[in-house]
Parts: sequence; C-alpha cells; structure tokens
Amino acid sequence: MEYIHRHVENTILAAEQMFKTVLVTGARQTGKSTVVRELFPDRKSVCFDDQFLEDQANENPNVFLDLNRPPVFFDEVQRVPNLFRYIKMECDKDDTTGKYILSGSQPFKLMEMASDSLAGRVSIIELAPLSLREIMKDSFLKPFIPTMEYVRERAETAHSVSNIWERIHTGGYPELQDSKMDWQMFFSNYVKTYLERDVRELSAVQDLDSFRRFMISCAARTGEMLNYSNIADEIGKDADTVKKWISILEASGIIYILEPYRPSALKRAIKTPKLYFRDTGLAAYLTRWLTAETLANGAMSGAFFETYVISEILKSYSNAGLDYRYYVSYYRGKDKIQNKESEIDFIIERDGILYPVEIKANSKVTANMTGAFEVLDKVGEKKRGMGAVICTCPEPGMLRDNVLQLPVWYI
Repeated sequence: MEYIHRHVENTILAAEQMFKTVLVTGARQTGKSTVVRELFPDRKSVCFDDQFLEDQANENPNVFLDLNRPPVFFDEVQRVPNLFRYIKMECDKDDTTGKYILSGSQPFKLMEMASDSLAGRVSIIELAPLSLREIMKDSFLKPFIPTMEYVRERAETAHSVSNIWERIHTGGYPELQDSKMDWQMFFSNYVKTYLERDVRELSAVQDLDSFRRFMISCAARTGEMLNYSNIADEIGKDADTVKKWISILEASGIIYILEPYRPSALKRAIKTPKLYFRDTGLAAYLTRWLTAETLANGAMSGAFFETYVISEILKSYSNAGLDYRYYVSYYRGKDKIQNKESEIDFIIERDGILYPVEIKANSKVTANMTGAFEVLDKVGEKKRGMGAVICTCPEPGMLRDNVLQLPVWYI
C-alpha cells in the first residue's frame, strides 16, 4: 500500500533537532513505526516484539544500550520500562540531540514513564489514526479554530467529501485505507490483539470476555456523559471495576474523556465528563453497525457524527504538536437566564478567547441551535469568540454575525 504522508511529520522532524529523545506514541495500529522509518530510513531500528531483545533490554539495560548506540530507533518501547533510566543517563553524557527515537502503544503509560525518567530530555508526540485531511491528501496543517481567518485559509485546500458516512464508518486506521482489507476482519483481529496484549499488559484483567462486553457498552455510549454505575449494571460488574477499566481504555488510546468547562462564574455547570471513542470505525464495529448506510440512518448517527467531528478536531491539534487537553472542553448546565438546561457540544479556548462549537449531522442548520453560546458571556475573565455549527452543509456560511456554519471537511 502507498505510504500516506502524516501531518505530524514536521513536528517529529523539528523535535528530533531540539530534543535528545523523541517519543512517538498512540493507539495500536496508528502507523507509528511506519512514519518513523519513513522519516529516518538510515537509522538503526530495534523492535521489542522480539522476546530475546525485550529480555536483554530489561535484564541488562546498560549492556543493551552499549550494543545499540545512538542514533537508534526503539519500537514497542512500552515493553522495556527498565530501559528508560539508562536512556536518561546516556542523554546526560553530552548535548547531542536526536539520540533516541522511541515508539509504542499505551500512550498514557508511556507518557508517565517518559515524564518521570526523561523530563526535559524528551518530546512526546501523539500519532492518532489518519485524519480526513491526511486521507484526502490535503496539505493544510493549522489546528481547527472557528474564525474568519481560518475559514479563508482553509478554503484554499478544502474540498468536499462525496460520502462522509463512508469515512466515519471506515475509521482512520491506515490499513483500512487499502481497499483489499476487509473491515470486519481487520477489527476482529484488532480487538483480539488489543485484549490479549494491551489489556493484559496494562492491568491484570483475567476476564477478557467481560472486558469485551465492557468495550461494547462504552462504544454504545460514545458522545454521552460518563456514567460508571450505568455501565456497571449492564455488564454485571461493580463501579470501581468500571472506573479501572475506563482508565485502561484511556491509557491505551481507545477513548478520550472530554472534561466539562467549569469556571467559577458558571455555578450550575454539570461536572460529569463525556466519553468519546478515538476512532469511529472501531466504535461502529463494536456496536455492530456493519455498513455506512445503516450507521447514517440509525439511532446513533448523531452520536457518531459528533464523535467523528471531535476526533478530527483533536487530530488537528496533536498533529501540530499541541496538547489538546489544554484547549478543549464542553458545557452543560442551567446557567442561562431561562433556568433551562443547555449544552455546548465543544469549546475551544485560545489566548483567553472561548470559541463555542455545536455539532449537527444535518445539512440544514439554524441560528437558534446556538442559543446556549450566550452562557459563555457570563465568564467575565474570558471573551466569547466566533462560534460555529459543524454539519454536513455543502459550503461555509454565516448563521448570524458571530456564528459560522461549516462543513465537516473544513476541520
């Protein structure tokens, strides 16, 4: 299959020139090893899928590093936690940058290990599944923000997608962009490998059948507020077990937990986070939406469209080397004058400005869908910026003076 250039490539290349170690992390099968080998074809590569190499690195890390001098690429590095301390010592011997490039799944676990052992010496870069921009070979690299300046720049390269639901259903894993790859077979093998390797490595989960049911239960709730007790009742486990298993899904890059926006000025904001799958293809497989047509017309179409849009926005930030966790949130509560509960699907905060975003799977949207945006005017220390409704409309337009309507392919 032809290599699909990743928008994070420039970020990796820049980090390699500035830091002694670069860690490329992300969920399984997002293309981490492929992109590193594409960018650094002459660099020695060591993969810890090899049991002999894993044992050598864990049992004799000092000797192992002596035999594998930098510049070197270590793949599946989550398998060799003992190596990190010795990489730190090697990094401290001189000021040479780009000594080690590391990659592996289990993003949160790796971030924790790297932050503890390699603080100040490592750049941590997340590689998500392919974005729509990457699949469409779109060269636009800036993170999404609903402003007129962004829309004018985006219009230079953006082009419509003939069937956005085909993209939502397929998902963004690189192997699925090959028309010869069977969708169900790919995800069947993906889930099996994930359960037998990542889940067992991250936690001593013995009951993999229950964990599979738990994954399905979570996928059925993508785009919803996270209710541990509800999931626990459905799968026959206690809430504490569900909390632990949620942390496993998050640590391995399967889900994203979107925190609520809770400034002191909004006293009636709900404090419950929302759960989103990082890849809509995987969520569709788990919930048995087997075709794009049934998904588009099914009961979960709105939740899947919202999940897809938020995932694409997050990718635009991570591909630019930005930690999206500092920029995004959502609001739900009763802070409006009418004392009715209202919701803002997504809020992007940049430079003290709050940009509210509503997400609708419709092609026709109206300004009255954005009434909740006014809640942000109560946040005195922040300014409300331009808002947007992201939908399936054919072209961008204005719903009112400070609210845009944008096609999903403008993300």
